[in-house]
Amino acid sequence: MIQFSLKCPNDHRFDSWFQSAEAYDKLAAARMVSCAVCGADGVQKAPMAPRVAASRETEARPLSQPRTAAEQAVAELRRRIEKGSEDVGRNFVREARAIHEGDAPDRPIRGEARIDEARKLLEDGVPVMPLPFLNPRKSN
Repeated sequence: MIQFSLKCPNDHRFDSWFQSAEAYDKLAAARMVSCAVCGADGVQKAPMAPRVAASRETEARPLSQPRTAAEQAVAELRRRIEKGSEDVGRNFVREARAIHEGDAPDRPIRGEARIDEARKLLEDGVPVMPLPFLNPRKSN
């Protein structure tokens, strides 16, 4: 896809998208490109400035790497939590309660809970806390 700035004989200016530059040329030669404002044919490309992305002062890096000190700290916290705990997923509330009541082995766990479920655990004295990152299964 390519976007062109166009101008009609009545000096109306507008932008339009085309499958390719060749597709525009073919449509324009067949007089099938018309003005978006007045409907006139005989539309031509208008002068346009190229779109150039502004350079960043930071060096290029993969998107998966943290950029700021805060992002690095959260990434390190995530690594430590994931390495040192068991992911019990949607069974978190049941497992946390079972550990607290002594019905399951004491171990660090992480998982998912609705806010009302987490609040109830806290009210019942079960120590839980939200994590400052998304579950990798739920992120893009």
